[in-house]
Amino acid sequence: MPEMIKGDKEFENIPSIRSKALRINLNENIYGTFAEIGAGQETVRNFFRAGGASGTIAKTMSAYDKDFSDAIYGEEEDGRYVTESRLKKMLKHEIDLIEERIVREKHPNKLFFAYANTVATIDFAKKYKGHGWVGIKYQVDPDEDYNEILLHIRFHENEALLQQQTLGILGVNLIYGAYYKYDQPKKLLRYLYDHIDKDKIEIDTINFSGPKFENVDNRLMSLQLIKNGMTEAVIFGPDGNNILPARILYKKNILALRGSFRPVTKVNIDMYEKSYAMFLEENRVEKERTEVIFEITLSNLRAEGEIDEVDFMDRARLLCSLGHTVMISNFQEYYKLVEYFSRYTKMRLGLAMGVSNLVDIFDEKYYRHLSGGILEAFGKLFFKDLKVYLYPMMDEKTGEYTTSENLKVHPRMKELYKFFKYNGKVVDITNFNPDILNIFSREVLGMIEEGKDGWEKMLPTGVADIIKDKHLFSCQYTDPKEEVAE
Repeated sequence: MPEMIKGDKEFENIPSIRSKALRINLNENIYGTFAEIGAGQETVRNFFRAGGASGTIAKTMSAYDKDFSDAIYGEEEDGRYVTESRLKKMLKHEIDLIEERIVREKHPNKLFFAYANTVATIDFAKKYKGHGWVGIKYQVDPDEDYNEILLHIRFHENEALLQQQTLGILGVNLIYGAYYKYDQPKKLLRYLYDHIDKDKIEIDTINFSGPKFENVDNRLMSLQLIKNGMTEAVIFGPDGNNILPARILYKKNILALRGSFRPVTKVNIDMYEKSYAMFLEENRVEKERTEVIFEITLSNLRAEGEIDEVDFMDRARLLCSLGHTVMISNFQEYYKLVEYFSRYTKMRLGLAMGVSNLVDIFDEKYYRHLSGGILEAFGKLFFKDLKVYLYPMMDEKTGEYTTSENLKVHPRMKELYKFFKYNGKVVDITNFNPDILNIFSREVLGMIEEGKDGWEKMLPTGVADIIKDKHLFSCQYTDPKEEVAE
């Protein structure tokens, strides 16, 4: 890679968009194609205007017509064009063409790339602000396989022209970062917003792959999106890759379980299994159209004011190992979580929670920032087709269970609670396992950190083995077989 251009002050601090495009253009080895559908050729425009683009741009195109687009990239099964599948087909097609048309022997040092986007900008009625997929498939070493960075964006600006301009800036930032910050993916992520206000565009999904990103965990990159204020929530699957929220939540029944899962215990799984069975019994809930989400709020990831990324990865690995879909959000209040789900579905929603969580929902202090206070929050929470599945709490001294029938809220909230309770918005999980009610994550965690015995039996099958093998949560366990071998 060429060094920073000498004497150009634009490369100091945050380089301008022109400077970034020019630096790419002046690198004699970077060479590729721009394919942009849906918002004009806004990214490549910056490279043409920067100068020196003749050695960088192999081809630029915009197959706006759907028939032409299908003829070039193939038809999508679902008939949609603004999809991850479409983006991947565009990138593969363009790279294949470059490989086919450029003789490697003549250009042994060329670093090929294909940049693509497929987007829908704001509609004329301005009800739908638009979204899109943006990505790059590229080489850093001509003898290595290709790397990929794919991301999904949601537009927040109210003018199509402004959205196009923002997309063009984002595209330059992505290409520049792909080549000059690939070894620092967290910085690459932050730099995507160079010269873009965060309220203009939201990045809610990003996935890195390829030889330069072998050690990048996309779950950790998900966390960075939240941490950097790029989005309010991200979702990733058991395989560790980020999932577009709309893809997994659209027109689905959703059952959400919020917790620290530090670590996930038998109580968490019992709550999930029993609430899930009850949820499937509800009217208009079909198993094949139901999604279960294990949600962790950002406040649950903080330790002494900072997000503990190692701790986050420990929890994520355990939940993924059990085959669950995980959501990380910045929603401290439940009504915000429900509002988020309501973006994507009007189907029935369920929240599974413990007694202490429900009591907190009826605490007025969490809603002082709302002009309508707790009534406004509850309107947003329970106005939806929502039901709370309440898992009981047991008093260790008396053995008495606290359920929806006898839990205590603030006297001012008593009538409000009764209203929702007796309108069927809160129901008890009755077939719980009474033998595990005295298991608490914080106590299990303390036992693990202090090296005590007996915590294994408090966790779902196989989880303790993962904690020991991977030394999660500061676990210092050593396999006796290993000690003998030594």
